[in-house]
Amino acid sequence: MLRAGFGLLVLGLCCTWCPGQGSEDAEHVTCGSVVKLLNTRHNVRLHSHDVKYGSGSGQQSVTGVETSDDANSYWRIRGKKDGECTRGEPIKCGQTIRLTHVNTGKNLHSHHFSSPLSNNQEVSAFGDDGEGDDLDTWTVQCSDTLWEREDTVRFKHVGTSVYLTVTGEQYSHPIRGQREVHGITSANAHNYWKAMEGVFLKPSLPPGAGKHDEL
Repeated sequence: MLRAGFGLLVLGLCCTWCPGQGSEDAEHVTCGSVVKLLNTRHNVRLHSHDVKYGSGSGQQSVTGVETSDDANSYWRIRGKKDGECTRGEPIKCGQTIRLTHVNTGKNLHSHHFSSPLSNNQEVSAFGDDGEGDDLDTWTVQCSDTLWEREDTVRFKHVGTSVYLTVTGEQYSHPIRGQREVHGITSANAHNYWKAMEGVFLKPSLPPGAGKHDEL
């Protein structure tokens, strides 16, 4: 069921930023939003695709790409468990989330396997139709109370305490030029991310809200 929803969403997001409900004036990154995440040190967007690692876990690979218009760089922001965050609700600093790859329905994941290029901790995409396991959860670290759209943030893996990181290693065939994404234990300039293109949902108005009271 979720896979079908992801597929339909990709049709609407293909290639460029498509303003959604309140996208242009939304101040925060919110639950249910679909975004591209830019590593600000290396200027690459978090990306995945149906290409498996040839070593380590053999799970679907996660990389960084320089292009801004690749539909395989969209991720949906979800709660730790379904129902734990309300559609359109701003994500709090310190909140635990899942990032689900829109085009394949797999969750951003990490575990104690070595990454293929740098020998840091592997980051993969795991699960089916948006459901994986406890190693799919990440804590958003930001400087204020809520995740502001203009802010840079870090993602700390709940299960292993590593930060989602790019340090510049590049793959060759079959994903030539894409950067390795991995986990490291130190917080530094290589693990800052910023929400870029996407559909940023705003909170739904309660029934009757916004209407003038009748005299």
